[in-house]
Amino acid sequence: MSHFRGVSIWVLMIVVIQWLLSLGFRTNEPEKDVAAILCRDIDAFSGYIKDTLQPAILSTTGNNLQAAFLTARKHYKHIEWAAEYFAYSTARFINGAPKAEAEIPGQMITQPSGFQVMEAYIYPAPDTSARQLLLKQTAIILEKLQLLKTYFSNIPIASWQILDAVKLEVFRIETLGITGFDNTLSRNSMEECAISLQALERVLMHYLTPQDSMRELLRRNIAFLLANRDFDLFDRAAYIRRYANPLTTAIEQLRRTRNFQGYRYNRLLQQDAFTMFDPDAFNANAYTPFLNQENKAAKAALGKALFTETAFSGNNQVSCASCHHSQAAFAENVIRHNNINGAGFIDRNTPSLLNAALQPQLFYDQRVETLEDQVDNVVHNPREMHGSFYTGLQSIIHSGKYEQLFTRAFPGKPQPDSAAVIEALAAYIRSLVKLNSRFDTYMTGNDTALSDEEVHGFNLFMGKARCGTCHYMPLFSGVFPPKFITQDAEVLGVPEQRGSKHIDRDRGLFATLQGYNYYDSSRLMEFDHAFKTVTVRNTSQTAPYMHNGAFATLEEVMDFYNNGGGAGEGLQVPNQSLSADKLGLTPAEIKAVVAFIRSLDSR
Repeated sequence: MSHFRGVSIWVLMIVVIQWLLSLGFRTNEPEKDVAAILCRDIDAFSGYIKDTLQPAILSTTGNNLQAAFLTARKHYKHIEWAAEYFAYSTARFINGAPKAEAEIPGQMITQPSGFQVMEAYIYPAPDTSARQLLLKQTAIILEKLQLLKTYFSNIPIASWQILDAVKLEVFRIETLGITGFDNTLSRNSMEECAISLQALERVLMHYLTPQDSMRELLRRNIAFLLANRDFDLFDRAAYIRRYANPLTTAIEQLRRTRNFQGYRYNRLLQQDAFTMFDPDAFNANAYTPFLNQENKAAKAALGKALFTETAFSGNNQVSCASCHHSQAAFAENVIRHNNINGAGFIDRNTPSLLNAALQPQLFYDQRVETLEDQVDNVVHNPREMHGSFYTGLQSIIHSGKYEQLFTRAFPGKPQPDSAAVIEALAAYIRSLVKLNSRFDTYMTGNDTALSDEEVHGFNLFMGKARCGTCHYMPLFSGVFPPKFITQDAEVLGVPEQRGSKHIDRDRGLFATLQGYNYYDSSRLMEFDHAFKTVTVRNTSQTAPYMHNGAFATLEEVMDFYNNGGGAGEGLQVPNQSLSADKLGLTPAEIKAVVAFIRSLDSR
C-alpha cells in the first residue's frame, strides 16, 4: 500500500510539473524559459508531422489529409514569430512563398518548398498522385525544424530580441496573416492569426505583471479574430485600428519601460516604431550606401536644384524633371517618353519617384540597388539622357550658378565632382518620402478621413480582391513585410496593349539575371516577363499603368486582375505567378477598391 502511495505521489508531481510547463512556468531567466518553450513546440511539431501528417499523406483515401495539414500549419504558427525573426533563411523553407525567388544581392535562386507548395496539392481536393512530392516537402520541413531546435538549444536569445520579434509578428499578422498570403487556398487565416497571438501570449507572460493591461489587449485581439473567421467579410480596417495598433504600441511601451536595449538594426521599418502608421515609422535612409551622411538637408536642396538641370544630358535639353513631373507624383502621364534622339521611345513607362527611397531595388527589372546607382544609370543611358557628369560639371562650374548650394552641401570640398552630383540628386529623391495620405490619417485614428466606400475598398483590397498579397500594406508595394528587406517581382502576363492576346516582349527581371552571367538561363524561365511589384500609392496621378503603359485607367487595371491576369484573359503565360482564377469582383466592388487606391495619394 505504501508503495502504491509513493507511485501516486510521483505521478501527481509529474502532472503538476507538466501543467506548470504548459503555463510557461517562470524562472528568473525568461530568455531561457522562452527558448525552452520553443524547443518543446518544435518537438511537438516534428512529432505531429511524423505521427499524423505523413500517415495522412500515405492514406489511400486522403480523407484526413486536409485536417492534418491545417493542424500542422497551426503547429508552425506557434513558432513562426521566432523562426521568422531568428532564422528567416530556414523558416522560408517551411512556409515560404510557392514560387522561385531571385536574391539579386546574394546571387542566389531559391526554389519554393514547405506548406505553401503542399497546399496546391491538398486544396481544393487532395491529389493522391502527389504523395511522394508531399512526403518530400515534409522531409524538408523536418530537416529545417531540427536546425531550429539546434539554434534555440544552443544560441542564447535576449529579451530585447524577443520583444522585437513579438512586435514584428503582430506586424506580420497585419500585413500577411489577415490577407491570406500564406494560405490562399485553405483560407484559414483568422484562426491561424489567433494561434500566432496565443503563442505570443505565452511568451509575453514572462514579462507582464498580473495586472498588466496588455493581457486584456491580447485576449481581445484573439477573440476578435476567432469571432470573425469569414475571410471575405473580415473587417481588416477595424481589426488593425482597434486591436493590432494598440497591441504593437503596448509591446513597444513595454520594451521602453523595461529598458531592453540591444543592437540597432538598419531596417526600413524603424525598430522603435509603435505602429506601422507612425509619421516616422519608415526610414528613408535605410538603403543609402552611406553609414553617416552629413548635411542631408543641404544635399537635398542642391539635388532639387540639379533635378531640373539639363547640362548633364547629351543634347543639353533633358533633365530629371523632363520625365518626372511633380504634378504627376513625379511620374509622367504618357505611355513612354520620347528617347533623347527623338527617334522612338525609352524602354518603359516612367515610374513615380514619390517613396522611391523605400525600395531595396530600383527600375522595373530591379537592376540596381541604390538611388545613387539609379541616377548614374539614367544619366548614362543612351536612350534616356545619354549624358556625362564630367561635361555637365564643366558647364556648371564655369557658370557658378550652384556654387553656394554646393558649398553648403559639401563644405570643405574644393570643387564639385560627379559623386557629389549623384549624392545630391539621390538625397533629393529620398526627401520625397510622403506617407501622409488620408488613409494613413484614418489608420492613426481619424474616423472621418475615409468614406465608408473607401474603407470597404481597403477591406476588399486586403481580402477578396487579393491585392494585399502582393502590394503589401502599408507601403502597398512588393517590399516584403515585416522586415522590408526583399522586394517581390511577379509575372502578370501584361499584354502588349489592352485587348492584345500577345504578352509584352519586354522580359524584365529575366534579362537582368541573364546579364549577370552567373545563372544558367534554363533556371531563369520562372522569371521571364517578371517585373517589380510597384506601389499603388499615388497611382491616381500616374496613369497609364504597368511597365509598358498598357492600361489607361485604374478601372482597366482592376478588370485585368479580376480576369486572372494575362493567363486568365487567354494569353500564353505558363509561368504566370498571379493566379489565373477570376476574382469575381462586382462592378461596385471594383469601384470601392479604386476609391480606396485614390485615398493613398500623398499630401
